[in-house]
Amino acid sequence: MPKWVKLLIAVLLLPICIGTSIALCKVFSHSGSAREIWLPMLAGAACWVVIFIMLPKPMWVYVVGHELTHAVWTWIFGGKVKKFKASSEGGHVLVTKNNFVIALAPYFFPLYAVFVVIAFMIGSLIWYWRPYVVWFHLLLGAAYAFHVTLTWHILKTRQSDITSQGYLFSGVVIFLGNAAVLLVGIPIVATQGDKLTALSHAFGTWFQSNHIVLHRVANLF
Repeated sequence: MPKWVKLLIAVLLLPICIGTSIALCKVFSHSGSAREIWLPMLAGAACWVVIFIMLPKPMWVYVVGHELTHAVWTWIFGGKVKKFKASSEGGHVLVTKNNFVIALAPYFFPLYAVFVVIAFMIGSLIWYWRPYVVWFHLLLGAAYAFHVTLTWHILKTRQSDITSQGYLFSGVVIFLGNAAVLLVGIPIVATQGDKLTALSHAFGTWFQSNHIVLHRVANLF
Protein backbone atom coordinates (compact mmCIF):
# COMPACT_ATOMS: atom_id res chain seq x y z
CA MET A 1 0.00 0.00 0.00
CA PRO A 2 1.53 3.38 -0.98
CA LYS A 3 2.44 5.71 1.88
CA TRP A 4 0.13 8.45 0.58
CA VAL A 5 -2.82 6.03 0.91
CA LYS A 6 -1.76 5.22 4.47
CA LEU A 7 -1.50 8.95 5.22
CA LEU A 8 -5.05 9.48 3.93
CA ILE A 9 -6.32 6.55 6.02
CA ALA A 10 -4.57 7.96 9.10
CA VAL A 11 -6.24 11.35 8.64
CA LEU A 12 -9.66 9.70 8.21
CA LEU A 13 -9.07 7.69 11.41
CA LEU A 14 -8.30 10.74 13.57
CA PRO A 15 -11.97 11.18 14.62
CA ILE A 16 -11.99 7.47 15.61
CA CYS A 17 -9.00 8.19 17.85
CA ILE A 18 -11.01 10.92 19.59
CA GLY A 19 -14.04 8.67 20.04
CA THR A 20 -11.83 5.86 21.29
CA SER A 21 -10.25 8.15 23.89
CA ILE A 22 -13.71 9.10 25.17
CA ALA A 23 -14.75 5.45 25.30
CA LEU A 24 -11.62 4.49 27.24
CA CYS A 25 -12.32 7.15 29.87
CA LYS A 26 -15.88 5.86 30.26
CA VAL A 27 -14.81 2.21 30.49
CA PHE A 28 -12.14 3.05 33.05
CA SER A 29 -14.58 5.09 35.16
CA HIS A 30 -16.93 2.08 35.35
CA SER A 31 -14.20 -0.45 36.16
CA GLY A 32 -13.64 -2.33 39.40
CA SER A 33 -12.69 -1.41 42.94
CA ALA A 34 -9.65 0.85 43.30
CA ARG A 35 -8.52 -0.86 46.49
CA GLU A 36 -8.67 -4.38 45.09
CA ILE A 37 -7.50 -3.80 41.53
CA TRP A 38 -6.08 -0.41 40.62
CA LEU A 39 -4.02 0.27 43.74
CA PRO A 40 -1.99 -2.98 43.35
CA MET A 41 -1.58 -2.34 39.62
CA LEU A 42 -0.45 1.23 40.20
CA ALA A 43 1.92 0.00 42.91
CA GLY A 44 3.41 -2.52 40.48
CA ALA A 45 3.73 0.15 37.79
CA ALA A 46 5.36 2.55 40.26
CA CYS A 47 7.87 -0.13 41.32
CA TRP A 48 8.84 -0.69 37.69
CA VAL A 49 9.14 3.07 36.99
CA VAL A 50 11.57 3.39 39.91
CA ILE A 51 13.63 0.50 38.50
CA PHE A 52 13.44 2.05 35.01
CA ILE A 53 14.77 5.39 36.28
CA MET A 54 17.36 4.14 38.77
CA LEU A 55 18.87 1.07 37.08
CA PRO A 56 20.27 0.24 33.62
CA LYS A 57 17.58 -0.47 31.05
CA PRO A 58 17.04 -4.24 30.50
CA MET A 59 17.24 -3.82 26.74
CA TRP A 60 17.94 -7.49 25.97
CA VAL A 61 14.72 -8.51 27.71
CA TYR A 62 12.79 -5.83 25.84
CA VAL A 63 14.31 -6.65 22.45
CA VAL A 64 13.53 -10.36 22.89
CA GLY A 65 9.90 -9.45 23.63
CA HIS A 66 9.83 -6.97 20.74
CA GLU A 67 11.07 -9.47 18.16
CA LEU A 68 8.99 -12.28 19.66
CA THR A 69 5.89 -10.11 19.21
CA HIS A 70 6.72 -9.75 15.52
CA ALA A 71 6.99 -13.56 15.39
CA VAL A 72 3.71 -14.17 17.26
CA TRP A 73 1.74 -11.89 14.96
CA THR A 74 3.40 -13.45 11.92
CA TRP A 75 2.11 -16.84 13.13
CA ILE A 76 -1.34 -15.34 13.75
CA PHE A 77 -1.47 -14.20 10.12
CA GLY A 78 -0.34 -17.61 8.89
CA GLY A 79 3.29 -16.77 8.17
CA LYS A 80 6.49 -18.51 9.24
CA VAL A 81 9.56 -17.28 11.12
CA LYS A 82 12.79 -18.27 9.40
CA LYS A 83 15.32 -16.41 11.53
CA PHE A 84 15.23 -14.81 14.98
CA LYS A 85 17.95 -12.62 16.45
CA ALA A 86 17.91 -10.44 19.55
CA SER A 87 20.58 -8.65 21.56
CA SER A 88 20.77 -5.58 23.78
CA GLU A 89 21.82 -3.56 20.73
CA GLY A 90 18.83 -4.61 18.64
CA GLY A 91 17.35 -7.52 16.77
CA HIS A 92 15.38 -8.70 13.79
CA VAL A 93 13.22 -11.55 12.57
CA LEU A 94 13.05 -12.95 9.06
CA VAL A 95 9.44 -13.82 8.24
CA THR A 96 7.52 -15.09 5.23
CA LYS A 97 4.64 -12.62 5.63
CA ASN A 98 4.50 -8.98 6.61
CA ASN A 99 1.87 -6.25 6.96
CA PHE A 100 1.37 -3.11 9.03
CA VAL A 101 -0.04 -5.05 12.00
CA ILE A 102 2.97 -7.38 12.15
CA ALA A 103 5.34 -4.42 11.73
CA LEU A 104 3.73 -2.29 14.46
CA ALA A 105 2.51 -4.98 16.88
CA PRO A 106 5.41 -4.60 19.38
CA TYR A 107 4.39 -1.00 19.97
CA PHE A 108 0.84 -1.81 21.06
CA PHE A 109 0.79 -5.48 22.11
CA PRO A 110 2.19 -5.86 25.68
CA LEU A 111 3.56 -9.40 25.31
CA TYR A 112 4.95 -9.77 28.83
CA ALA A 113 1.70 -8.50 30.35
CA VAL A 114 -0.16 -11.12 28.28
CA PHE A 115 2.26 -13.76 29.61
CA VAL A 116 1.40 -12.67 33.18
CA VAL A 117 -2.34 -13.03 32.45
CA ILE A 118 -1.91 -16.48 30.84
CA ALA A 119 0.33 -17.71 33.68
CA PHE A 120 -2.18 -16.59 36.32
CA MET A 121 -5.10 -18.15 34.45
CA ILE A 122 -3.28 -21.48 34.21
CA GLY A 123 -2.16 -21.27 37.84
CA SER A 124 -5.71 -20.52 38.97
CA LEU A 125 -7.02 -23.58 37.11
CA ILE A 126 -4.34 -25.96 38.41
CA TRP A 127 -3.29 -24.65 41.83
CA TYR A 128 -6.13 -22.21 42.70
CA TRP A 129 -4.20 -18.96 42.79
CA ARG A 130 -7.30 -16.82 43.34
CA PRO A 131 -6.24 -15.90 46.91
CA TYR A 132 -3.11 -14.34 45.39
CA VAL A 133 -4.95 -12.11 42.93
CA VAL A 134 -3.39 -8.99 44.50
CA TRP A 135 0.04 -10.24 43.42
CA PHE A 136 -1.32 -10.85 39.94
CA HIS A 137 -2.46 -7.23 39.70
CA LEU A 138 0.90 -6.06 41.06
CA LEU A 139 2.85 -8.04 38.45
CA LEU A 140 0.43 -7.04 35.69
CA GLY A 141 0.91 -3.37 36.52
CA ALA A 142 4.69 -3.79 36.45
CA ALA A 143 4.59 -5.73 33.16
CA TYR A 144 2.37 -3.16 31.45
CA ALA A 145 4.54 -0.31 32.72
CA PHE A 146 7.54 -2.20 31.32
CA HIS A 147 5.85 -2.21 27.91
CA VAL A 148 4.91 1.49 28.03
CA THR A 149 8.22 2.86 29.35
CA LEU A 150 10.55 0.87 27.14
CA THR A 151 8.40 1.37 24.06
CA TRP A 152 8.54 5.11 24.72
CA HIS A 153 12.31 4.81 25.29
CA ILE A 154 13.04 3.16 21.94
CA LEU A 155 10.68 5.49 20.07
CA LYS A 156 13.15 8.28 20.82
CA THR A 157 15.39 6.72 18.18
CA ARG A 158 14.63 6.06 14.53
CA GLN A 159 12.68 2.80 14.12
CA SER A 160 12.50 1.11 10.73
CA ASP A 161 9.11 -0.36 11.68
CA ILE A 162 7.75 3.20 11.99
CA THR A 163 9.44 4.76 8.97
CA SER A 164 8.37 1.91 6.70
CA GLN A 165 4.70 2.63 7.47
CA GLY A 166 4.81 6.42 7.77
CA TYR A 167 4.81 8.41 11.00
CA LEU A 168 1.17 9.53 11.15
CA PHE A 169 -0.20 6.16 10.05
CA SER A 170 2.05 4.38 12.57
CA GLY A 171 1.00 6.75 15.34
CA VAL A 172 -2.70 6.18 14.66
CA VAL A 173 -2.32 2.39 14.47
CA ILE A 174 -0.21 2.30 17.64
CA PHE A 175 -2.72 4.45 19.51
CA LEU A 176 -5.73 2.44 18.38
CA GLY A 177 -3.87 -0.82 19.04
CA ASN A 178 -3.04 0.19 22.61
CA ALA A 179 -6.62 1.39 23.09
CA ALA A 180 -7.99 -1.93 21.83
CA VAL A 181 -5.76 -3.80 24.29
CA LEU A 182 -7.14 -1.67 27.14
CA LEU A 183 -10.75 -1.95 25.95
CA VAL A 184 -10.38 -5.73 26.10
CA GLY A 185 -8.06 -5.89 29.11
CA ILE A 186 -9.88 -3.59 31.52
CA PRO A 187 -13.20 -5.51 31.48
CA ILE A 188 -11.40 -8.87 31.77
CA VAL A 189 -9.11 -7.82 34.63
CA ALA A 190 -11.39 -5.43 36.51
CA THR A 191 -14.74 -7.21 36.29
CA GLN A 192 -15.72 -9.52 39.13
CA GLY A 193 -18.86 -10.85 37.41
CA ASP A 194 -19.69 -11.81 33.83
CA LYS A 195 -16.66 -10.77 31.76
CA LEU A 196 -18.39 -11.32 28.40
CA THR A 197 -21.09 -8.86 29.41
CA ALA A 198 -18.43 -6.38 30.50
CA LEU A 199 -16.61 -6.78 27.17
CA SER A 200 -19.86 -6.27 25.28
CA HIS A 201 -20.55 -3.12 27.28
CA ALA A 202 -17.02 -1.80 26.63
CA PHE A 203 -17.30 -2.19 22.87
CA GLY A 204 -20.86 -0.84 22.95
CA THR A 205 -19.44 2.24 24.65
CA TRP A 206 -16.73 2.43 21.99
CA PHE A 207 -19.30 2.23 19.17
CA GLN A 208 -21.57 4.84 20.78
CA SER A 209 -18.71 7.28 21.44
CA ASN A 210 -17.43 7.01 17.89
CA HIS A 211 -20.93 7.39 16.48
CA ILE A 212 -21.31 10.68 18.37
CA VAL A 213 -17.90 11.97 17.26
CA LEU A 214 -18.42 11.02 13.61
CA HIS A 215 -21.90 12.58 13.63
CA ARG A 216 -20.44 15.85 14.92
CA VAL A 217 -17.65 15.76 12.33
CA ALA A 218 -20.20 15.15 9.57
CA ASN A 219 -22.21 18.14 10.75
CA LEU A 220 -19.18 20.37 10.20
CA PHE A 221 -19.56 19.78 6.48
